[in-house]
Amino acid sequence: MQEIMNVIKERRSIRNYEDRDVPDDKLQTVLEAVQWAPSWANTQCCEVIVVRDKDVKEKLKEAMPGSNPATKSVGKAPVVLALCAKLGTSGYYKEKVTTKFGDWFMFDLGLAAQNICLAAQAMGLGTVIMGLFDHDKIKSILNVPEGYELVSLIPMGYPAKIPSAPKRKAVEEFTHKDSF
Repeated sequence: MQEIMNVIKERRSIRNYEDRDVPDDKLQTVLEAVQWAPSWANTQCCEVIVVRDKDVKEKLKEAMPGSNPATKSVGKAPVVLALCAKLGTSGYYKEKVTTKFGDWFMFDLGLAAQNICLAAQAMGLGTVIMGLFDHDKIKSILNVPEGYELVSLIPMGYPAKIPSAPKRKAVEEFTHKDSF
């Protein structure tokens, strides 16, 4: 148990990467972590585009606002994972949405993203989850088809620098017993 807690506690948002490639076996392990992520009624709505091509990564960077501190990560990371969701599956039963919150794909992709980050961390790789960019432009660059939504980009590689842990709330600050 302590091993998984160490991976969780040591995981950081990495924005600077060494200039070395991610081996295929490590990438495959990260993709298997997505395969085993929980999803609504096992709908497995997550689709992953693996981007290694430098020209494609440069086009992705152009769709980032200057205010996103992870923009340079897209160009520097040897791999960028684009997380997409098949719409109308997660949270649906007989083609009707069944949850108060509608399509459940954001929750499912959050679980997949966490699995990516923890698997990467366990293998000495760093990641940062990005959501601030021109989604429609990147969907076009990556040829994401109709019926799917691009949700997040996750640059991944060997960390050039590991930041210190951010301050966290104490467990007692967010835990409620028997009612809010």
